[in-house]
Amino acid sequence: MLTNRENFIRNIRFQQPEWIPATVAINDATWDLWRDDLASVCMRFPQFFGSNVKPGWRDYDHYDFAPAHRKNEPFTDAWGCVWQTACNGIEGVVVQSPLTEWDRLSAFRAPDPETTGDRGPLDWPGFVQHGRMVKQNGDPLIGYLPHGFLFMRITYLRGFENAMIDFATEAPELDELIDRLVEHNRVLVQHYIEAGVDLVEFAEDLGSQESTILSPDQFRRYMKPAYHRLMEPCRQAGILVGFHSDGRTLDILEDQIEAGVQRVNPQDLCNGIDNLARRIKGKACIQLDIDRQTVIPFGTAGDIDDLIREEVMKLGSPSGGLEFIAGIYPPTPPQNVEALCQALLKYQRYWWE
Repeated sequence: MLTNRENFIRNIRFQQPEWIPATVAINDATWDLWRDDLASVCMRFPQFFGSNVKPGWRDYDHYDFAPAHRKNEPFTDAWGCVWQTACNGIEGVVVQSPLTEWDRLSAFRAPDPETTGDRGPLDWPGFVQHGRMVKQNGDPLIGYLPHGFLFMRITYLRGFENAMIDFATEAPELDELIDRLVEHNRVLVQHYIEAGVDLVEFAEDLGSQESTILSPDQFRRYMKPAYHRLMEPCRQAGILVGFHSDGRTLDILEDQIEAGVQRVNPQDLCNGIDNLARRIKGKACIQLDIDRQTVIPFGTAGDIDDLIREEVMKLGSPSGGLEFIAGIYPPTPPQNVEALCQALLKYQRYWWE
């Protein structure tokens, strides 16, 4: 039997894995809502949640939520952006931006990527040591760029409305800011390459509910070349490239693949399962983001089973190329999380049995 790492790599490379990889990621606000009722579900499905979930594993009443995830507690990140949230466990939004005026750009300095992350210190030697342990345990080692590493970073620094005007008017300062952000992120990418990761994950949200935030032409003008510059060193080093984006991104998924992405992460229902099959099946591994708006939080166990089965049949294949990830957010009840886990187990070997 393959290790998780071997199966993970084979699946992305279409080299006949033995099962469909799946991850269920529970948001801290969901833990805060359901607590031990949810933990009991997780303990029945350790293959999705790990062995850390056990009786007494978390002090729910005194849990220390991450920076920018603490209700009514503003947090200033290393870039000078001020974040705030109205709900414990849900990441907030930027309420103050440091580059609202372009005349501040020349004096603006990014945090040092050798030592400083967005929300805390970076420990590259520690990551290397951690990576050895992960691989020894038979799991894939993934390097994550901060969520919002480029396009969203521009909206954080400039403010969303300013940034949209910048892209629409082709502000000359925009190219300079993108170049500086690419150079910053290249340091992170190089560290991950040197650490021997299996995959570098690039993550930022490019879609709204109904369309891309930038037009496809704007994406190709600004983002696609920048992504290529960051992803090409990974490809040259033989390291896999993944890309996460929420929202309807159907019209730029093929552009992501052309930029260097080998594992795309589209959301299922807002992009359309049939659309995804028609446009990108076989061109890259699809790490499918399972619906978190209707079926999983509000559907029956039968609805959830039907959804997973349809996605496996339409997007999977014996050669691989399909992976699942499910984010669990309020008000999704524990019984629906259990139904999801049962469905993922039921169909994980659909193409090999």
